This record gives sequence, C-alpha cells and structure tokens, in this order.
Amino acid sequence: MSADELLARSDGEAPSLSTDEAQLKAVLEAIVYVTEEPLSAIQIADAAGEPRERVEKLLEMLVAEFDRPEHGVAMREVAGGYKMGTKAEHHERVRAFIKSLRAPAKLSLPALETLAVIAYKQPVTAPEILEIRGVQGAGVLKTLLDRKLIATAGRKNVIGKPMLYKTTKEFMIQFGLKDLSELPTLKEFEEIKRLAMGEESEPLAETAGSAAASSGSSPETSSEPVSTEEDSSGEI
Repeated sequence: MSADELLARSDGEAPSLSTDEAQLKAVLEAIVYVTEEPLSAIQIADAAGEPRERVEKLLEMLVAEFDRPEHGVAMREVAGGYKMGTKAEHHERVRAFIKSLRAPAKLSLPALETLAVIAYKQPVTAPEILEIRGVQGAGVLKTLLDRKLIATAGRKNVIGKPMLYKTTKEFMIQFGLKDLSELPTLKEFEEIKRLAMGEESEPLAETAGSAAASSGSSPETSSEPVSTEEDSSGEI
C-alpha cells in the first residue's frame, strides 16, 4: 500500500480508486445487498470473473466504509461470507418504525385462536389444535398458510403421521418479534384480537392459555419424535 493510501486512511477517508475499481466496488456492494445468504469473496470473485485478491480488497473497503457511524447499515463477515444488515444499535428504533407502518393483521377470531395455539405449542398437528380449540380448523389453517404466517414442519412420528405446523419468519415480521422468546403475552394476543375483530368476544387468552399450558408456557419444540419428511403441499 502506498504512503498516499495510508495517509488517506489515517484521515478517515477511503483511498482513491481507478474508475474501473470504483465501478467494481459499486457492483460488489449491490451484489451483497441483494443476496439473502452470505456470499464468500471466492463465490463473488468466481461469479464476477474477477481476481480474488481484488475482490477481497474492495470488500474490506466496503466493510470499513459502512462501519462509520453515519451509516445505518453495516456489511459484515457472517458464516464465512459477506452480508448487509441494520446495525444493532438501531434495531429497536427500526423495529418500532416498521411496526408503526404495518396495519393490524385482519384475521378472524378462529384464525387468531389457531395462530395462538401454533405459536405456543409448535410444532403442532391439526388434531392437537382441534383438541385444544374444540372445533375443526382446516379452512383456518389454509388461510394461515396462504398468508405465510405458518408453514408445514414435516410429519409427527405417530400413527397416521399427521402434518406438523409451525410459525414462520413472516409471523415474526408481522408481530415485530426478534425470536420466539419475544412471543406476545396472552394479554397482547387478546388486544390483537380486539383490533382485528373490532368487537368484544370470548377471550382469546383462554384458548391461548390452554396451548401455553400444554407446552409448559414455552415456545420450545415438542419432545415427541418428529419425522424429517417434508411436505410443501400444506396437506392436513
């Protein structure tokens, strides 16, 4: 590295780049931005047809640039690759902003009850949901699957091998959750139900409470053996 580059870095400025390098750096930034999974420098270099050393140098420059406090997002090495995301110190404010933009989920009372059961007892089968709620819910499950709030999670290793259901990343986004440990309380589920229904009705907390009690008030996975067989058809 030249003395000019070192001096530029010591002043907090990026070293000057040729037009070609600047364009490639911009392309690398765009590539990392649009990809969901972390990409290694080798993967990017091979796909872009560029020397690995050149790509690594420009990626390091991008990491340093986004690390500055004036940027709200950062580029980091994660799981052997590069990925962009919001900085940890801004998570709470960004999450609050996103939640303020999202209207309450317009779900029916049966759908909210079923979602509460799945959230607190996942992975759970349709017969187990029926046992807790006391009513059939095939149509409700289809609605939740269509809205991507739940997904199939293989089949339970019992007679008949019924389909298992779990909540999804979209569920986390809709409810503003970082992980399952931040599941809404039963009181919050009741409030969500009231917002969605716009009326007073049978407390959702009673149904969700049954689910929480059945799972030990924890979102952890059931201890019963589960098959890894997957079925994306949404069959019940």
